[in-house]
Amino acid sequence: MEEGREIEMNHIRLLALDFDGVMTDNRVLVDQDGRESVWCHRGDGYGIGLLKKAGVEVVVISMEPNPVVAARCRKLDIPCIHDCTDKLSALKNLAGQKNLGPAEIAFVGNDLNDLEGLRWVGTPIAVADAVPEILSIAKYVTTRNGGFGAVREVADWILKGDTAGHS
Repeated sequence: MEEGREIEMNHIRLLALDFDGVMTDNRVLVDQDGRESVWCHRGDGYGIGLLKKAGVEVVVISMEPNPVVAARCRKLDIPCIHDCTDKLSALKNLAGQKNLGPAEIAFVGNDLNDLEGLRWVGTPIAVADAVPEILSIAKYVTTRNGGFGAVREVADWILKGDTAGHS
Protein backbone atom coordinates (compact mmCIF):
# COMPACT_ATOMS: atom_id res chain seq x y z
CA MET A 1 0.00 0.00 0.00
CA GLU A 2 1.26 3.46 -0.85
CA GLU A 3 2.39 5.69 2.00
CA GLY A 4 -0.39 7.99 3.14
CA ARG A 5 -3.07 6.12 1.18
CA GLU A 6 -6.13 5.97 3.37
CA ILE A 7 -7.81 2.63 3.86
CA GLU A 8 -11.56 2.85 3.46
CA MET A 9 -13.24 -0.32 4.63
CA ASN A 10 -16.35 0.76 6.48
CA HIS A 11 -18.44 -0.90 3.75
CA ILE A 12 -17.11 -4.44 4.36
CA ARG A 13 -19.77 -6.87 5.60
CA LEU A 14 -17.98 -10.12 4.71
CA LEU A 15 -14.29 -10.95 4.90
CA ALA A 16 -13.31 -14.05 2.94
CA LEU A 17 -9.91 -15.59 3.58
CA ASP A 18 -7.82 -18.12 1.75
CA PHE A 19 -6.20 -20.53 4.21
CA ASP A 20 -2.76 -21.72 3.06
CA GLY A 21 -0.49 -18.71 2.63
CA VAL A 22 -2.94 -16.31 4.30
CA MET A 23 -3.83 -17.87 7.64
CA THR A 24 -0.64 -19.97 7.49
CA ASP A 25 2.91 -19.32 6.32
CA ASN A 26 2.24 -21.63 3.36
CA ARG A 27 4.33 -24.45 4.82
CA VAL A 28 3.09 -27.85 5.95
CA LEU A 29 4.60 -30.28 8.44
CA VAL A 30 4.02 -33.92 7.50
CA ASP A 31 4.77 -36.64 10.04
CA GLN A 32 5.80 -40.22 9.29
CA ASP A 33 2.13 -41.30 9.26
CA GLY A 34 1.18 -38.64 6.71
CA ARG A 35 -0.64 -36.35 9.17
CA GLU A 36 -0.33 -32.69 8.28
CA SER A 37 0.04 -29.74 10.62
CA VAL A 38 0.34 -26.02 9.96
CA TRP A 39 1.32 -22.94 11.94
CA CYS A 40 -1.34 -20.29 12.52
CA HIS A 41 -0.94 -16.88 14.14
CA ARG A 42 -2.91 -16.34 17.35
CA GLY A 43 -3.23 -12.64 16.57
CA ASP A 44 -5.13 -13.54 13.41
CA GLY A 45 -7.61 -15.52 15.48
CA TYR A 46 -8.02 -12.62 17.89
CA GLY A 47 -8.63 -10.22 15.01
CA ILE A 48 -11.27 -12.55 13.58
CA GLY A 49 -12.99 -12.58 16.97
CA LEU A 50 -12.99 -8.77 17.03
CA LEU A 51 -14.52 -8.65 13.55
CA LYS A 52 -17.27 -11.06 14.56
CA LYS A 53 -18.07 -8.91 17.61
CA ALA A 54 -18.33 -5.89 15.31
CA GLY A 55 -20.82 -7.73 13.08
CA VAL A 56 -18.48 -8.48 10.18
CA GLU A 57 -18.85 -12.04 8.93
CA VAL A 58 -15.69 -14.04 8.26
CA VAL A 59 -15.38 -17.17 6.12
CA VAL A 60 -12.48 -19.29 4.91
CA ILE A 61 -12.49 -20.51 1.30
CA SER A 62 -9.71 -23.00 0.60
CA MET A 63 -8.74 -25.52 -2.06
CA GLU A 64 -7.08 -27.60 0.64
CA PRO A 65 -8.99 -30.84 1.38
CA ASN A 66 -7.04 -31.60 4.58
CA PRO A 67 -9.19 -31.53 7.75
CA VAL A 68 -6.70 -29.12 9.38
CA VAL A 69 -8.55 -26.26 7.63
CA ALA A 70 -11.93 -27.23 9.08
CA ALA A 71 -10.37 -27.84 12.50
CA ARG A 72 -8.91 -24.33 12.65
CA CYS A 73 -12.19 -22.80 11.51
CA ARG A 74 -14.14 -24.77 14.13
CA LYS A 75 -11.84 -23.39 16.81
CA LEU A 76 -12.42 -19.85 15.51
CA ASP A 77 -16.15 -20.52 15.12
CA ILE A 78 -16.24 -19.38 11.50
CA PRO A 79 -17.63 -21.12 8.43
CA CYS A 80 -15.25 -22.94 6.15
CA ILE A 81 -15.55 -23.96 2.54
CA HIS A 82 -12.63 -26.30 1.96
CA ASP A 83 -11.72 -28.63 -0.87
CA CYS A 84 -13.08 -25.81 -3.05
CA THR A 85 -11.82 -25.73 -6.63
CA ASP A 86 -13.90 -22.71 -7.71
CA LYS A 87 -13.48 -19.86 -5.26
CA LEU A 88 -15.27 -17.37 -7.50
CA SER A 89 -18.44 -19.49 -7.50
CA ALA A 90 -18.16 -19.92 -3.74
CA LEU A 91 -17.91 -16.15 -3.28
CA LYS A 92 -20.87 -15.52 -5.57
CA ASN A 93 -22.96 -18.14 -3.75
CA LEU A 94 -22.12 -16.58 -0.38
CA ALA A 95 -23.00 -13.14 -1.70
CA GLY A 96 -26.36 -14.41 -2.91
CA GLN A 97 -27.13 -16.21 0.35
CA LYS A 98 -26.28 -13.12 2.38
CA ASN A 99 -27.76 -10.58 -0.05
CA LEU A 100 -24.41 -8.83 -0.48
CA GLY A 101 -22.87 -7.19 -3.50
CA PRO A 102 -19.21 -7.55 -4.43
CA ALA A 103 -18.53 -4.07 -3.03
CA GLU A 104 -19.41 -5.33 0.47
CA ILE A 105 -16.93 -8.21 0.32
CA ALA A 106 -13.18 -8.23 0.95
CA PHE A 107 -11.11 -11.26 -0.01
CA VAL A 108 -7.55 -11.93 1.14
CA GLY A 109 -5.44 -14.15 -1.10
CA ASN A 110 -1.89 -15.04 -1.98
CA ASP A 111 -1.73 -17.31 -5.02
CA LEU A 112 -3.10 -17.85 -8.51
CA ASN A 113 -6.11 -19.89 -7.36
CA ASP A 114 -7.37 -16.71 -5.65
CA LEU A 115 -7.12 -14.56 -8.78
CA GLU A 116 -10.70 -14.73 -10.09
CA GLY A 117 -12.21 -14.22 -6.64
CA LEU A 118 -9.98 -11.23 -6.01
CA ARG A 119 -10.97 -9.71 -9.35
CA TRP A 120 -14.68 -10.05 -8.48
CA VAL A 121 -14.81 -8.63 -4.94
CA GLY A 122 -14.86 -4.91 -4.22
CA THR A 123 -11.86 -5.06 -1.90
CA PRO A 124 -9.14 -7.42 -3.11
CA ILE A 125 -6.32 -7.77 -0.57
CA ALA A 126 -2.98 -9.57 -0.92
CA VAL A 127 -0.64 -10.65 1.83
CA ALA A 128 2.86 -9.19 1.56
CA ASP A 129 4.42 -12.40 0.26
CA ALA A 130 1.76 -13.12 -2.38
CA VAL A 131 2.79 -14.06 -5.91
CA PRO A 132 3.34 -11.10 -8.28
CA GLU A 133 0.08 -11.68 -10.20
CA ILE A 134 -1.92 -11.29 -7.00
CA LEU A 135 0.08 -8.29 -5.79
CA SER A 136 -0.56 -6.55 -9.12
CA ILE A 137 -4.38 -6.68 -8.79
CA ALA A 138 -4.73 -6.10 -5.05
CA LYS A 139 -6.25 -2.84 -3.90
CA TYR A 140 -4.41 -3.26 -0.59
CA VAL A 141 -1.32 -5.26 0.40
CA THR A 142 -0.55 -6.13 4.00
CA THR A 143 2.83 -5.33 5.49
CA ARG A 144 2.89 -8.78 7.08
CA ASN A 145 3.36 -12.11 5.37
CA GLY A 146 0.69 -14.78 5.44
CA GLY A 147 0.70 -16.72 8.71
CA PHE A 148 2.48 -13.90 10.52
CA GLY A 149 -0.40 -11.61 11.47
CA ALA A 150 -1.61 -10.49 8.03
CA VAL A 151 -5.22 -11.36 8.88
CA ARG A 152 -4.99 -9.35 12.10
CA GLU A 153 -3.68 -6.41 10.08
CA VAL A 154 -6.69 -6.64 7.74
CA ALA A 155 -9.05 -6.97 10.72
CA ASP A 156 -7.60 -3.78 12.21
CA TRP A 157 -8.09 -1.96 8.88
CA ILE A 158 -11.74 -3.04 8.74
CA LEU A 159 -12.41 -2.19 12.37
CA LYS A 160 -10.87 1.27 12.04
CA GLY A 161 -12.90 1.87 8.88
CA ASP A 162 -16.03 0.64 10.64
CA THR A 163 -15.61 3.06 13.52
CA ALA A 164 -14.26 6.03 11.55
CA GLY A 165 -17.66 7.63 11.04
CA HIS A 166 -19.08 6.72 14.47
CA SER A 167 -16.87 8.61 16.88
